[in-house]
This record gives sequence, C-alpha cells and structure tokens, in this order.
Amino acid sequence: MDYRKCAQEIFDKLGGRDNLVSAAHCATRLRLVTVDNSKIDKQALEDVDGVKGIFESNGQIQIIIGTGTVNKVYDEFLSITGMTAATKDDVKAAAAAQMPWWKKLLKVPGDVFVPILPAIVASGLMMGLVEALGKAIPGFAGTDWYGFLDMVANTAFAFLPVLVAVSASRVFGGNTFLGAVIGLLMIHTNLVNAWSAGTVEIPVWHLFFFNVPQVGYQGHVIPVILAVFLMCVIEKWLHKHVPEVIDLFVTPLCTVLVTAFITFTIIGPVFSTVETWVLNGAQLLITVGFGVGSFFMGAIYPLTVVMGLHHMYNVIEAGMLSAGEGALNIWMPIASAANFAQFGACLAVAVKAHSQKTKAVALPSSLSASLGITEPAIFGVNFRYMKPFVAGMIGGAVGAWFGSITHLGASTYGVTGIPGLLAINNVPVYCIELLIAAGVAFVITWFIWKEDEADGKKAAPATEETPAPTNPVVVCEAGTILAPVSGKVIPYTEIPDSTFASGALGSGVGIWPENGTVLAPYDGEISSVTDTHHAVGITGPGDMEVLIHVGVDTVAMNGDGFTCLVSEGEAVKAGQPLIRFDRDKIKAANHPDVVVVLLTNSDDYDNVELKTAE
Repeated sequence: MDYRKCAQEIFDKLGGRDNLVSAAHCATRLRLVTVDNSKIDKQALEDVDGVKGIFESNGQIQIIIGTGTVNKVYDEFLSITGMTAATKDDVKAAAAAQMPWWKKLLKVPGDVFVPILPAIVASGLMMGLVEALGKAIPGFAGTDWYGFLDMVANTAFAFLPVLVAVSASRVFGGNTFLGAVIGLLMIHTNLVNAWSAGTVEIPVWHLFFFNVPQVGYQGHVIPVILAVFLMCVIEKWLHKHVPEVIDLFVTPLCTVLVTAFITFTIIGPVFSTVETWVLNGAQLLITVGFGVGSFFMGAIYPLTVVMGLHHMYNVIEAGMLSAGEGALNIWMPIASAANFAQFGACLAVAVKAHSQKTKAVALPSSLSASLGITEPAIFGVNFRYMKPFVAGMIGGAVGAWFGSITHLGASTYGVTGIPGLLAINNVPVYCIELLIAAGVAFVITWFIWKEDEADGKKAAPATEETPAPTNPVVVCEAGTILAPVSGKVIPYTEIPDSTFASGALGSGVGIWPENGTVLAPYDGEISSVTDTHHAVGITGPGDMEVLIHVGVDTVAMNGDGFTCLVSEGEAVKAGQPLIRFDRDKIKAANHPDVVVVLLTNSDDYDNVELKTAE
C-alpha cells in the first residue's frame, strides 16, 4: 500500500483541516473527531484504497484500515494535516465534549462497566464451569475443590459494588481509593447482607429525622454509581475551597462522611427501589406476551450498537446477576441472538460477494461477530450495505424470541455468541437459538442483497463481444504484454501528456482505441483500481507491473463514462474485460482518449522492446 496516498485520500474526504479536531489510532482503526460529520464524504471515504470500512461511534469517525498498516497511515496523516498525535483517551474526551447531554448520560453506564468486564466475564464463566462440573461429576459438589473454585468464581459478584465504585470514580474524575471506600461501605460486614434481608430482622439507625435500615447494597449498582458521582462532586468542590495546608486530611474526611450520610439516608433507599423497578420492568418486557418483548429487543439491539448505547444494558444484566444465588442473566440470550444474526448476515455477504475487497472485509468480520465482537461486521459490512443489517435485525428478533420462550439464561454478561456456550444454562437450546438467528439472517441476506446495489454501481452495459488480445505491444525477458485494446499503437514518447511521455512512470505504449473495452493484457492480478475507474494496475508473470490508463487527464471526469469491471486483488485472465469506457464522453470533455499501457517497473529488466505501428 502507498500509505501516504491512502492518508491523503482520507484527508481529502474529511471536509478540510478546519473540520478536524483530534486524531488517534488503535490496533486496527484510525479514530477521528470532526467539527461537523455531515461534511465528510463517507461513500468516497469507504472507496479509498486501503479503507476496509468506516463507522461512527460515540462521536468518533472510526476508519478501519488493519493491523500493521493503520499506524503507518496515521503517521502520514499527521504529516499531511500538521496535527499532533493524540491518545485514544484524548479522542474520546474530544468526542464526548461534542455529544448532546442525553447521549452523555446514556454513555456513563458503558464507561463504568466496560473496564470491569474482564473480572465479570472471568467470574461468570468460572461459575458456569463449576456448576457444570458439580452436575456432571457425582460427589464433586461436596469436595474442597468445589468450595474453593466456587469462592473464586463468585467473588466479583459478591463485591460488585466495590468494582463499580472504583470504575465510577475514574469516570467521574474522583479519587479512586475514596471511591473504593464508598463501595466497601455499602457492603460493610456490620450491615445485614441484602441477599438474606428477607429472613432476618433488620436493625435501624436513627440519624436526625432519618430512620436508616442497616442493610447492605449487595446486588445493586445504580445507587453505587450515584453515590460515587456525589462523592466526586463533593471532593472537587472541597479541593477548590479548602486551603492547601489542610486539604490533605480535611477533603477526604469530609468527602467520605458527607457522601456516606447522604448515601444511606437518601440515595440508597430511593434509588435501590428505582433500580428494583427497572429490573422488574426489564424482566417483564422480555418475558411478557409469549416472548414478544424479547422479539422486539432482539430487533432493536443492533441499532443501539450503532448509536454506541448498548453498554447501558450492563446495568440491567449486573442487577439480574446480583439478585441472589442462582440468579441468571436473561438479557444475554437476546444480545447473543442479535449479535449472531449479524454474523449470519455478514457471512452471507462474504459468500455471495464477487469483489475480493468485499470478501476480504466480510469474512474476518463475520468470524469476529460469531465470537461476540460485532462492530467490524456491523460498521464495515452490514450497516454500510443496509440490507444485510436489516436481515440481521430480523434474524436477531426471531432468535431472541426463541431464547425467551425456552427460558435461556447466563451466569455472566459481556460474552455472547460462541463464547457464551461456557456461561449458558442450556447449551443445546442455546445452539439452536444461534442457528436460528444466523440462519434467518443468512437466508434473507442471500435473497435481498445484491453486490452491485451495495457498491452503488450500475451493472456494466451490454456491449458487443470484444475479441481477446493477440497483438504484443511490450516484450521483455519476464514475458509479453498484449494490447488491451485494438487500435493504432504509438511509443510512450508520443503520448500527449508530459508525464507519460517522459518515461517517469515507466516504458510502454499508447493506443488510439477503436472500441471502448479494456482487456487484461496477460494472466495476472489486479493490484489497484482508481476511485474514478479510469485506470487499473495489474501484476503478472515475472513480477511485471502494468498500468493501464484510459485517456489523458480523465481523472477530472470523476468516473463519468467509465465502468470498472474488476476489484483490487481479483485474479484475471488474458482477454478478460477490465474497464468499459465511453469514447464520445471522453471526447466531449476535450480529453484525448488514448489508452496508456506502461510497464511501471521497466527499469528492472535489461531489454524492453516496444511493438508499435510502422
């Protein structure tokens, strides 16, 4: 890849330097924040050589380029734009600053729960494995090993408020250790464990005019998040107003004391009740009406992924899992069906597509989606082409409905698709759910999606059959280049363009064409296709690299009058049509229609012979 060319073409589609705020990159994507996303030519951006897909997420434009390549394109992008390197956190902060208030509010649960996902996933998967071993091996449930593994498995859920508090303190910009103290306070051993509150009498503190039940907040997350938010507000206010000489001990003391009092008297009692209502409402939604609610949520789940709001479900899932011993996350099968349906739709695109570039993006993206990571499939393929995305929504709805009526549930959250097999309560039924979701999406995509529609290209017009080339125009020790069009052949020095005529791009010929079809000059592989479809590069025997360029300065026609019939990476045979062009349109635009055929690496060969007209 020409990294600078790729970076320049990306920059050209972004609406100018004034529209760029910040730029960073991760392992596979260029992450950009712009002033106005409507100024971006997204369709043209997707067609840039090297770009595998684009999507918007949390106020960012993310351009998928690939591992090992994105960093090189990024360096060239910085050089072209004059921007300074930024971190992913810088870009996130810049994007968040431009979000509307409601989206910032919905973004908070994701920011809090995503960092603690590894702990939750590890505990949930281990809980599933330990439970499975206990059922599969008679007597194992009474062994010391079972007790030890069970303790390790449920630790993250037993102390979930502490994990949430630590993560929330980072999100809200407070002291992490003070946040941990607030989380520990809410599950202190002096308090009655919330999971056993219904079986014992709960003592009460009388603090001013408040009657405070001495019960913990095991199984709750919303009160914890709000308590830590309050803590951070108080801490920041005190840092600004307390003299520095006493700030070290006054601020932490007052922060913890005031936060603890308000939490146990107001935030905890009020919002634990609200959270219970939310959980009951969610469970009612996805179980009511013979799975109708699950059908609806399975359909709209991918839309929340597109909007970057899907992490808000973590609050519901964590609450379900924290409800007590044996509690199951019944939201997970819905998300899993929705994600696996996007896998099925993306796989259909990979199988049906003729374009090698589309296949190269769709196949690995579909495999990623099968493992629960759907962003590449959604943003790089399905949502870009829309019909596969809609097919995935339908498949997800049907699969989620099946999961609901068969009472599927998981022991964790944060995993879907194939990894979910380790956490689900009924593996055979879960497999059927995944097959239904993916199968429905695959079949619908197969019948409603057509590649020419997805690429925004019209089918090539019917033309008279063009005879295969037999006339050699360039011969060297590596092989022979046949004339890609019939017509009068001239040496490259007579081509009416100073760049071509100088030989700077290699030795070759020009052909004044007699028809409007460019054919492959040998068996080879398409190495490049211009966005405006007026030129292709093709590699062949002995590493010959040939550029076929239709007309002079025809790039100014912006593709009007040209139809490219091949894609980058596609293998072609000699005589196979590569480009169809309208000679009348080229002449009407006042451009010479000479077809330029250059051996761009002619310097690699000792004897290059041109076969021109006498």
